[in-house]
Amino acid sequence: MMGIGFPELMIILVIIMIIFGAGKLPEIGSAFGNSIRNFKKSMKEAEENAEELPEATDEATDTAEVTEGDSDEPKTDENPVASTTEPEAK
Repeated sequence: MMGIGFPELMIILVIIMIIFGAGKLPEIGSAFGNSIRNFKKSMKEAEENAEELPEATDEATDTAEVTEGDSDEPKTDENPVASTTEPEAK
C-alpha cells in the first residue's frame, strides 16, 4: 500500500521550503493555484465543445453520401516504400 500520509507530506514540505525558501512559497502557491484553475477551466470548455461536436457531425453525415471506392487520398503510381535517396534499378 503506497499512500502519502502526514509524515511523508511534512518531509516533502520541509524539503520544498529548504530548496525555495520561505519568501518564494506564496508565489509558488499562487502559481500552482492559477495553473489548477486554468486546467479546470480548459477541461470544462473542452467538455462543452465535445457536447456540441456530435450534433454538427450528425448533420454533416446526413447530408453527405459516401460511395464505395471514393477516397480523399490522391491516386499515385509511386511506390510509397521506395527510398528517394537510392536510384531505382530498371
